[in-house]
Amino acid sequence: MIPETMKAVVLTGPVRGDAVSLTEYPVPKVRPGWVLVKVKAFGMNHSEQILRQGEIRADYIQKPLIPGIECVGEIADPSDSSFKKGQKVAALMGGMGRSFNGSYGEYALLPVHHVFSVVSSLSWIELAAVPETYFTAWGSLFEGLDLKPSDTLLIRGATCALGYAAIQIGKALGCKVIATTHREKKLPLLKEADQAVLDSGELAGRLLGVTKALELVGPKTLGDTLNCMEKGGIVCNTGILGGIYGIRYFDPIKFIPNGVYLTGFHSNWPSQKVMDEIFTFLEEHKLTPCLGKAFPFPSVREACIAQDQGTVEGKIVVYMEEI
Repeated sequence: MIPETMKAVVLTGPVRGDAVSLTEYPVPKVRPGWVLVKVKAFGMNHSEQILRQGEIRADYIQKPLIPGIECVGEIADPSDSSFKKGQKVAALMGGMGRSFNGSYGEYALLPVHHVFSVVSSLSWIELAAVPETYFTAWGSLFEGLDLKPSDTLLIRGATCALGYAAIQIGKALGCKVIATTHREKKLPLLKEADQAVLDSGELAGRLLGVTKALELVGPKTLGDTLNCMEKGGIVCNTGILGGIYGIRYFDPIKFIPNGVYLTGFHSNWPSQKVMDEIFTFLEEHKLTPCLGKAFPFPSVREACIAQDQGTVEGKIVVYMEEI
């Protein structure tokens, strides 16, 4: 039986991790085109931290708001969809946690076109590390970079959940993987890569044979990454870890080297086909998603503190205690 109220993180303005708390909130009522998901676990993301720390002030963000751009769980009420009650699903993006309430609650009302059935032997906690992180890695590597086993893949800014996932996928595919970090103490975290490189900000001329590059630092190092590439190489800019969100006076003729290609990946358009491909790949290669630390839902404050302090290496997952 679906209760009338639930526990949720509800934002009305900017809040530090140490001030996050759970609030009693009405369980949303279903409507056509939307399904009610009983959340089993959810991953935490940098974009939610940006929202919580300041973006929540923006006029385009509805308030009060339950954050959270992804989750895994079971269908509690399928409404008019083809889903069945109790079916295992994953949901991500499409406005979750910004245009409408997201996953930081015991239930989430979500548009059916961004909810996907899941067939997997992974636990709920492991599943929760997959949706947004692996979809973004998958799209960047295969749609953005057209990655092949013969490629030498550079992952710039690899000590993040997305970077670890990209290393894992690239290695499973058969690529040579070069991964970077700007912090020497984090080099051991890149042990799954073929080569771990301390990033001084200038890598051009130091690396040989790079045919594909996943740029996670963003515009801060993008120009240098483009100059690391072999002729015919492709760079996919996906991340903004460097804190610079654009390039002033961008001149593509001078900025992009001759014979090198620049693309990007925006993860707002997942599909059932791609989600199936990801879970099949994980199963076939016997891969366990990269998990940093899991917190029970009543400890979501501690999870947000850990996110703000950067004390967890890898994906932070929050799970409901009953699992």
